[in-house]
Amino acid sequence: MALLARLPLSNTSVSFSSSLSPSLPTQSRSSFRAKSPRRRRPILTVRAKIREIFMPALSSTMTEGKIVSWIKSEGDRLSKGESVVVVESDKADMDVETFYDGILAAIVVPEGESAPVGAPIGLLAESEEEIAEARAKAASKSSPSALKPATSPPETVTSTPAPAIPQPPPPPAKPVSDGPRKIVATPFAKKLAKQHKVDIESVVGTGQFGRITPADVEAAAGITPSKSSTGGRANAGPNIAAEQAAPKPAAPTATPPPIPGSTVVPFTTMQAAVSKNMLESLSVPTFRVGYPVTTNALDALYEKVKPKGVTMTALLAKAAAMALVQHPVVNATCKDGKSFTYNSSINIAVAVAIDGGLITPVLQDADKLDLYLLSEKWKELLKKTRAKQLQPNEYNSGTFTLSNLGMFGVDRFDAILPPGQGAIMAVGASKPTAVADADGFFSVKSKMLVNVTADHRIVYGADLAAFLQTFAKIVENPESLTL
Repeated sequence: MALLARLPLSNTSVSFSSSLSPSLPTQSRSSFRAKSPRRRRPILTVRAKIREIFMPALSSTMTEGKIVSWIKSEGDRLSKGESVVVVESDKADMDVETFYDGILAAIVVPEGESAPVGAPIGLLAESEEEIAEARAKAASKSSPSALKPATSPPETVTSTPAPAIPQPPPPPAKPVSDGPRKIVATPFAKKLAKQHKVDIESVVGTGQFGRITPADVEAAAGITPSKSSTGGRANAGPNIAAEQAAPKPAAPTATPPPIPGSTVVPFTTMQAAVSKNMLESLSVPTFRVGYPVTTNALDALYEKVKPKGVTMTALLAKAAAMALVQHPVVNATCKDGKSFTYNSSINIAVAVAIDGGLITPVLQDADKLDLYLLSEKWKELLKKTRAKQLQPNEYNSGTFTLSNLGMFGVDRFDAILPPGQGAIMAVGASKPTAVADADGFFSVKSKMLVNVTADHRIVYGADLAAFLQTFAKIVENPESLTL
């Protein structure tokens, strides 16, 4: 081993070469090495990328967004972090920023139109040479054939004796892109792709905005699409002709026909979100408890603090937060029907009616803020609400909701429980009421009726009654609200 270590490096190299060709002379061996083909290094070329600007998920409940306005125009050069477009979510209007530098080459979804979360709404090119290619790609994305599913039903039904079997339209060609392509697929399509071992990235989507549907995955797997995944229309073969020839009974309509002369107005994004939440609330077992509260002392306190900018909403929110501290189960949350969560923060959501919908700005940690700071926070939230500039954590983090219609003269009403919360309080107007004391003497006092709707899975009648008693004591002796 010592002798081998002392051998010069040239001897080692020669012996390695002679082992390759022992019969060649030394000169021939050297020329052999000189003329042998050398390994060529691959030439790396960097090609500009065409990136897609996607519809973001601006809230946990958002499924699609509406383009309010494009801040930038086609051909404008953008910098990373710069606002490009204003999107209307189910709660507010928010600016969408770009994550890359480049040129806004094409707008896929124009102003006033909607797109699902994750769908491309614009294309970003790195250089001017890529703009033409990006616009061609945008044209293919916004064409009717790309926006409509390939499984659309036939347009006309003929009564000829032997109608020809309509051939399903060919799937759209896969767009060529130099950069990575974001896959937009339905959850069931992803599940089918995993089940049939299909590479989801190789599947061409035929759904709206190129979304991959279960039928696309089944077609890629070489199996006949099921009726559930294709809506009972795609790849039906001869059955389509039979369905066309056979008369169909009139399907029962879920809604009555419109009244002549009436106008149908589609939901806005916010109204659609409210409708969805209200339907979800029907799955929660709720109960309601009403309680009369004397407000003479609260009214007197309000007259004192009103010149300092304190609102009645801030007073009621503070009183509710202080009562929730003593009754944390009313501030709890049950989401899965199997367990409930005690929330560490008391965040009072206040229902506010705005043009075209309803939203609940949240006073976070309302129990820890003094009355004057709480009022300033409420004014700031109202300003953002009217400008539709609330951030998601400012409207979806509530643990208890307050709805006040007293300023409209409403004496009592019931509120619908928001999904994901344990209770909501409905506050009516404070009105003069004749009251008899224990000795039978009558007096007139101002009273308001408070109705609370609660999730009966976690809040029981005794819990809610005890909470309302505590709330009434705080309102009837409101000195603690200013501490």
